[in-house]
Amino acid sequence: MKVAFLIQSCEAPSVRYRVLQYLPYLKNQGIVVSIHFHKGRWLDKLNFYNTLRQYDISYIHRNLFSPLEFWYIRHEAKKIIYDFDDAIMYRSSGSKSPYSLSRRVKFSYMMKRVDYAIAGNEFLKSEALPYNPRVSVIPTAIDPERYSLKEHFSKVGSITIGWLGSSSTLKYLQTLKPVFENLYRKYPFIQLKIVCDKFLNDLSIPLIKKEWSSDEEERDLKSFDIGLMPLYDDLWSHGKCGLKILQYFSVGVPAVCTPVGINRDIVEDGVNGFWARAPEEWEKKISILIESPDLREKMGKDGRRKVLEGYSVQSCVPRLFSILKEVAEKN
Repeated sequence: MKVAFLIQSCEAPSVRYRVLQYLPYLKNQGIVVSIHFHKGRWLDKLNFYNTLRQYDISYIHRNLFSPLEFWYIRHEAKKIIYDFDDAIMYRSSGSKSPYSLSRRVKFSYMMKRVDYAIAGNEFLKSEALPYNPRVSVIPTAIDPERYSLKEHFSKVGSITIGWLGSSSTLKYLQTLKPVFENLYRKYPFIQLKIVCDKFLNDLSIPLIKKEWSSDEEERDLKSFDIGLMPLYDDLWSHGKCGLKILQYFSVGVPAVCTPVGINRDIVEDGVNGFWARAPEEWEKKISILIESPDLREKMGKDGRRKVLEGYSVQSCVPRLFSILKEVAEKN
């Protein structure tokens, strides 16, 4: 079986976690894989699209094409699988309106014409089902073999509240600034660490600013005592796939999150982390973890167990391989 993966960039987190980390496993199953990029001049695109017939499957990750461009891709490709892990049919958080006619037209046109769709969570699946009955959920997954458990949960000294993510999601953390100010007045030994390429400003709480690095990601995650994933409660956020939480859990760090979308499935409130909506809830739940290193350790280990049970590459790759095989063999 030959599969052509169409992606936007090898650096994009969604590509790294939903495509690239699966490739060695698929190759071991005898699948011949190749990576191709969406970007380029029209002539380059057409030259590539004209080669699609040599592949059994064209696997498109996340990109929305215009109806005209996708019509040509559909004409040339034998089979098409579409994978998405964001609510790309809506505008992102913070927009005046979440609804976008152009996005919905592109999404619906493509969904009606792909052979199979793979959604990152149940909400995204529900968005695709009206247009195509052949939709399955494969969550964004972590390779636990890349991470080891955090060993030391401080009983004395500083406590690090951590957040790791892209600058486009920093706006969610911004909403917690009053929470951080209140917590720092109660617990002067805490600090906030942000791993990103941009950072919050005007905070009284000590702030560690750390540029993200693939080589240092595990070390940064282990430096956290508590991991955060705040979100808005909007349509875009319901499409989020909980990567931050899975990263925290992979090293045994408990999480406090907004219970929106898949966050409610990954974080079991009071078991491997806490849910929080209002500022008072965030302050209360983070305070509980600050005061109890034993609870942090227990919840972190339960979080790691959650990853191993349903959100690891090893548990998800058989599902992906099965879908590839089914689509390739379908007449």
